[in-house]
Amino acid sequence: MNRYALWKYLVILVAFCVGGLYTLPNFFGEAPAVQVSAARASVKVDTATLGKVEEALKAASLSPAMIGLENNSLKARFETTEQQLQAKDAIQIALNPDAANAGYVVALNLIARTPTWLSALNAAPMYLGLDLRGGVHFMLQVDMNAALTKKIDSLSGDLRSALREKSLRHNGISREKETIQMGFREQATADAAVALMREQFPDLVYELSTQADEVKLSASLKPEAAKRVQDQALKQNITTLHNRINELGVAEPVIQQQGLDRIVVQLPGVQDTAKAKDILGRTATLEIRMVEESSEARLAEIGSGAVPLGAEKYLDRSGQAVIVKKQVVLTGENLTDAQPGFDNQTQEAAVHLTLDAKGARIFKEITRENVGKRMAILLFEKGKGEVVTSPVIRSEIGGGRVQISGRMTTMEAADTSLLLRAGSLAAPMEIIEERTIGPSLGAENIAKGFDSVTWGFVAVTAFMCIYYALFGVISSVALAVNLLLLVAVLSMLQATLTLPGMAAMALVLGMAIDANVLINERVREELRNGAAPQTAIHMGYDRAWSTILDSNVTTLIAGLALLAFGSGPVRGFAVVHCLGILTSMFSAVFFSRGLVNLWYGRQKRLQTVSIGTVWKPDTATQNVIAKAKAD
Repeated sequence: MNRYALWKYLVILVAFCVGGLYTLPNFFGEAPAVQVSAARASVKVDTATLGKVEEALKAASLSPAMIGLENNSLKARFETTEQQLQAKDAIQIALNPDAANAGYVVALNLIARTPTWLSALNAAPMYLGLDLRGGVHFMLQVDMNAALTKKIDSLSGDLRSALREKSLRHNGISREKETIQMGFREQATADAAVALMREQFPDLVYELSTQADEVKLSASLKPEAAKRVQDQALKQNITTLHNRINELGVAEPVIQQQGLDRIVVQLPGVQDTAKAKDILGRTATLEIRMVEESSEARLAEIGSGAVPLGAEKYLDRSGQAVIVKKQVVLTGENLTDAQPGFDNQTQEAAVHLTLDAKGARIFKEITRENVGKRMAILLFEKGKGEVVTSPVIRSEIGGGRVQISGRMTTMEAADTSLLLRAGSLAAPMEIIEERTIGPSLGAENIAKGFDSVTWGFVAVTAFMCIYYALFGVISSVALAVNLLLLVAVLSMLQATLTLPGMAAMALVLGMAIDANVLINERVREELRNGAAPQTAIHMGYDRAWSTILDSNVTTLIAGLALLAFGSGPVRGFAVVHCLGILTSMFSAVFFSRGLVNLWYGRQKRLQTVSIGTVWKPDTATQNVIAKAKAD
């Protein structure tokens, strides 16, 4: 009756061994380290770099606990923070003798002390969140108006091309804030333009008005379309930030939306934030426009006249003014790759761009239609536009390959290609909040969280052992196994543990023991009703199971709701909460019954069980109860 099959004990043994194995890396902690990564795409971190670092450390009388290449970066681990700082200075001097033209990023970091044999089994500690590990927190404000303006500019260009294809003559197309203004001489032409907009531009809402001898057509984005543009801009910026941080080699960053127009970036474990802040703060976006060739533009370039309508003034790298049209031909959205290199003719530094199919087609058409005219390639960074180059189109350019050159250094070419390769930002962003959390504060949070879980566990186990005797001891062992399995699952999933997650662990302990309380009380109830000990154990577990399942499922639903609709700390709490419910159902029912069966199941003539005081009614009370049932 109370015996497990051999395979069930094997399942318990395997779960216990796997849980212990994957929990083990969390006890080794983290050590201060120096991380070396490439600052430019043309620089490689390889065995030669490793040799230079080892020589520099040896010259500084420093012996790293571990040094090696990993994921296109080099990491050297040290025992103390003092050694870490000394090593950083030594490596910085050895790898970057010219600080103004640094080829490597030498940053402080924290890496796990996990032994090699555990790493070979893919056993790694949980990632710790910013509040536990220390690191840097950024909040970025996205300029949503700029995203709408860019969309309106793109639509105005598409609308101009569509009207030209339909041979609909107009008096000019201009943008005023977030509205496209068009003028027509005849009402019939305006009506035809409206019909065209209905067919090809469903996101635009229009309004017709008559002024003197001209019909005015005003078009603007529908509210739902504007909302969609802003949402897409935010999502694209988040994706771009992911790509940029991946270029830096930062592991497990937290990048998520906050509110309607803000993005939170957390880089746990990063102590040297200068390079990360520089990459995040740079809002490089690429635009290709045609240069305005009119005589008014020439006068504006030398400062003798105003900028013509529909054009803008930018400076090139030498400070010379260039007048370009507002219409954007191509943007960084059409860019698939960007690599630094050299111009085949002049041998100066250049950036080689590869366009997608749509971009290649547009670029081919534009160069075919504008042979002999100048095309400007602009780079917008931190809200300021600069003309990188403005070459004359000599012939049609197909194949989707474009070259940017123009008096740039190799470092500038590498940095520009990194930013463009990581993706263009759909809208400019600005860092409005920066917060650094030191590793000492993180260690204090870990200590407090660990104490809360430990003392909660001790208090619960003490109560169970006193109140339920041996069954309480078995429940406490099951509770410890639940905690072991929870940490192991979090480590195997490489989940990020935060301070709210540790609070969820403490809560899970109380919820997990609740199942054992139900089981123990059910066994007591069967004993009070006169059942034999073996029968009481069997019926207690079987009848408590449905109640345990119902309570855990309803709690799991609440946890899944937090996981689906929450963000930030709420999600961290929900992940641990949901996983803790699943592990508690295994440990409280399956594992604890296995121990009970192992202890009591082989005793054929079991007289008593150690489950604390079992209250039984006296003879008079039994007679009253029996009479009440009979009536």
